[in-house]
Amino acid sequence: MSENRISFSKLFWPSFLAVLIAGLIGMLLFFLVIGGIIGSFGDFGPQPLNLKDNTVLHVKLSGTISDIETESLDPYTLKVDKSLNIAEIIIGLQKAANDKKIKGIFLEMKNPEMGMATANELRSAIEDFQHSGKFVVAYLAGEQVSQRDYYVSSVCNEVYGMHGATFLWHGLQAESYFFKKLLDELQMSVIVVRGKENDFKSAVEPFYLNQMSDSSRHQTKELLDNLWSNVRNDVAKSTATDTAYLDSLAYNLNIRNLTHAKRFRLIDKNLYRHEVLYLIKKKAGIEDNATLRLQKFKKYAKEAFEDNQKIAAQKNHIAVINAQGEVQSEGPQVSTVRMMRLLKEVRENDQIKGVVLRINSPGGSAMASEEIWKEISLTAAKKKLYVSMGDYAASGGYYIATPANKIFASPMTITGSIGVFGLLPYGGDFMQNKLGINTDEVLTHQFGELSLTRRPNETEIQMIQTEIDTIYQLFVKRVSGGRKISKDEVQKIARGRVWSGSSALKLGLVDAMGGLQKTISELQKELGIEKVVFYPKKKPNTIDMFLSILDEQLEDDFSDSKMSIGYFLSYFEKFAQIIQMKGIQMRLPFVLRIH
Repeated sequence: MSENRISFSKLFWPSFLAVLIAGLIGMLLFFLVIGGIIGSFGDFGPQPLNLKDNTVLHVKLSGTISDIETESLDPYTLKVDKSLNIAEIIIGLQKAANDKKIKGIFLEMKNPEMGMATANELRSAIEDFQHSGKFVVAYLAGEQVSQRDYYVSSVCNEVYGMHGATFLWHGLQAESYFFKKLLDELQMSVIVVRGKENDFKSAVEPFYLNQMSDSSRHQTKELLDNLWSNVRNDVAKSTATDTAYLDSLAYNLNIRNLTHAKRFRLIDKNLYRHEVLYLIKKKAGIEDNATLRLQKFKKYAKEAFEDNQKIAAQKNHIAVINAQGEVQSEGPQVSTVRMMRLLKEVRENDQIKGVVLRINSPGGSAMASEEIWKEISLTAAKKKLYVSMGDYAASGGYYIATPANKIFASPMTITGSIGVFGLLPYGGDFMQNKLGINTDEVLTHQFGELSLTRRPNETEIQMIQTEIDTIYQLFVKRVSGGRKISKDEVQKIARGRVWSGSSALKLGLVDAMGGLQKTISELQKELGIEKVVFYPKKKPNTIDMFLSILDEQLEDDFSDSKMSIGYFLSYFEKFAQIIQMKGIQMRLPFVLRIH
């Protein structure tokens, strides 16, 4: 038997060497690829565009479209996670409208992730481009075309779609996740404290209910009806159809693919992609034996945006500050530290004559909201300040908008949510009964610090309720003072309730309808200043250039998958957000997935 044994060294060392050699070869290949990509930089910088006559701009939209552009490399898939900047898109389309070498646009929607207000703003920018007399041809393809893709594309001169590609025209849908049953199974609970009469502040409901409350369902239904009304009306206008007809198609689910969409007159024709390209070639006036010149929009828009920034920064200008993300004390989003620095910078810069604050936030920390409110108030007292609301400007996001001289919102902005809440998680039973962990404490006085293992008593809960009610009344006061509405009137439209932008206009919570470009245009007219600079100014670096080129190399090689690591990590991120909710919150009352 001993003769047949394989010694450890004979088994281990060959395997080890094989893995080592394979690893070294893999690293060598990786760096060769990196070297090749970096080598394509030329002088290690982006090469300027050299457009020829009769060029067609290829606007291929995918990834995430938001207010702040970010690019990062996913090490698991080597896919570049890109976040397009809505300002770059708008400025790129404006330049293209006046560019004599650009004949038109070929628009391909690759299911980009964006909110309804962003979709509305993108649609408006395309419509403005068409006023130049140049064409926009949209092509819908892929495994599944979303209603949002179609909504944006429907404004184009011509809309074509792949035969049979899945497309459901069914109205809007929203869903919320509820955790009460899970908490019950774990013998955990969350004590909820809301501001007085904040019955619409439903962000806390998932922790103690298994379904929406009547008030939550009512406000969600009204919000969706309002958003759908805007979608339906816009599509009806662009397609020369009747709104009742569009509602009937959605109610009966007559449209389940793009072949049906053609049959019911929502698109012009079913074509293959090469047929669309041939059609565009003819529209651009290019001979059959010549090549269709397509210019990637992303590079074109970046160059247009950067050129605009360089020229504007040298003269008197308007500053645009992006406030995207959750309101926090620290961090890269709408944090006290970041906003104080930016607002102080624009206040003290004599070349900045006015400010547009672009808010795209569901709210967050009550304390941070108050601190940022103060900085915005100081800025508005010194310089004309307009607010542009994006997809969300709710709760703490609305709080920080109140000092503005004028507030603009998209009809599809989700705003309001004037309310406050606090969460007190309790896991003592879980630790004792599930984990076998007991805790005990010693106090020097009657009250101690609240913890996960100690359930607060009635006196402590009442103290917290008093604090939350005080902060809620301060919220009402801020709205009343900023909007010149009595506190009683604010109370009627507050209570944590969310509103669409169009509803907010009727209620006096905003001043006018319009996106970022409309807000900037109005301030330009008010001040008589044309130049605009976005803050913070982005400084180009090697990593950004590398990711941009890698993105171009890989964008067609990988497809999105719901089984990716990132898909599962998104759920961990949601739990991480809950853990970070420290202190009293001014936060959007629900998280909706709108389809």
